[in-house]
Amino acid sequence: MKMSAALLAIALCCVGVHAQAQQGAAKGDADAAKGKTSMCIGCHGIPLYQTVYPEVYHVPKIAGQSPEYIVKALQAYRAGERSHPSMQGIAKSLSDQDMADLAAYYGGTPKQAAK
Repeated sequence: MKMSAALLAIALCCVGVHAQAQQGAAKGDADAAKGKTSMCIGCHGIPLYQTVYPEVYHVPKIAGQSPEYIVKALQAYRAGERSHPSMQGIAKSLSDQDMADLAAYYGGTPKQAAK
């Protein structure tokens, strides 16, 4: 009986922490992002674009990507968990709200129409 009560308490704690995390996440505003996309379109808005810094690689299109994925990727660049000097620098300049806004914008933009 004590074990069941302890497990229930742990489960309720986990649910509460998850709910707080969801409430604490910034809600993205696609319209607000329109003034913030200039740092993205130079690479991510060009079809078949490749960059040579720090090495030659294909730049992925981000339009139509999951907003949650975009935010997590930007957070990982900001934290240094993903390594790309340009993306790390850009991500470090973004607030959580900026990331959410950009994710809302690109997540709601059809893949072919990204600008």
